[in-house]
Amino acid sequence: MASVKLKPGESQEQLLRRFRKRVTNAGILSTVRRKRWHISKSELRRIEKKKAIRRARRRQRKAVARGGL
Repeated sequence: MASVKLKPGESQEQLLRRFRKRVTNAGILSTVRRKRWHISKSELRRIEKKKAIRRARRRQRKAVARGGL
């Protein structure tokens, strides 16, 4: 859990900015978004396979655009 304490002479905006930075660096929001709904292992594998296919196609298009096959 990310926590911050108010430093002497620090404004509320600065405190909030430090808190947001800690939350982002800790990866809390991405974890919460990922775990918001349960995804079965088979569904996760299917999604990852789909992403891999898209990456491969994108790389292939870039290679063709550069003039190589």
